[in-house]
Amino acid sequence: MLARAVDEGVAGDWKLVAVYDSKEEAARALISKLSKQKPRIASSLEDLLAEGPDLVVEAASQEAVREYAEAVLSSGADLVVLSVGALADESLLSRLLRAARSSGRRIYVPSGAIAGLDGVRASSIVGVKSVVLETRKPPKSLGVEREGLLFEGPASEAVRLYPFNVNVAASLMLAAGVEPLVRLIADSALKRNVHEIRLESEASKITIRVENVPHPSNPKTSYLAALSAIALLKKLSEHIWVGT
Repeated sequence: MLARAVDEGVAGDWKLVAVYDSKEEAARALISKLSKQKPRIASSLEDLLAEGPDLVVEAASQEAVREYAEAVLSSGADLVVLSVGALADESLLSRLLRAARSSGRRIYVPSGAIAGLDGVRASSIVGVKSVVLETRKPPKSLGVEREGLLFEGPASEAVRLYPFNVNVAASLMLAAGVEPLVRLIADSALKRNVHEIRLESEASKITIRVENVPHPSNPKTSYLAALSAIALLKKLSEHIWVGT
């Protein structure tokens, strides 16, 4: 969806120069869906970076972030991280921030499947006292059969155990400046994925509830998460930014 949005100009004035996937057939399948731009297929990350991109978008996995992100930043490209759960690793985040500072580049994290990160980030200025993320999903989308509480604990552990289900916990942690408590619940009564955030700071108490519709062409992904990435690219190409 993101590549098609760039192709159609919905994501702003960007040009797709190259696509890289460890499985070349996946890259070919993606390019075949484009109608206006025909980026070439890179044979490796080094091959992709040889194109001199201004911005690289990671849309693969936490492992891809661990393996490639530092090289992307060191090459002189900005980086959009969609598998943000990887950034809950303090050691990795520290290395990536050093690489970004050294090269004068930036790391961008879309809001993803949640909302309200502008308010969370603003609250962090005076200090967040507590933040809780409760995520409820149908058992099938979690790959389980039983219902009830599957996990309760720190965000860094949640994103390690459930890398495809609570990536947003890492986004929340980065915005809040403190580690959220995460509860992951399987609920067969739901048809949508529900994220509820409860935050308390010196400035305010914030409650955010998001009920996500699955993406029409990829039910494993929330529609809002895909739109969030498109909105970020659009924002980066505009001359006015709305929101913190």
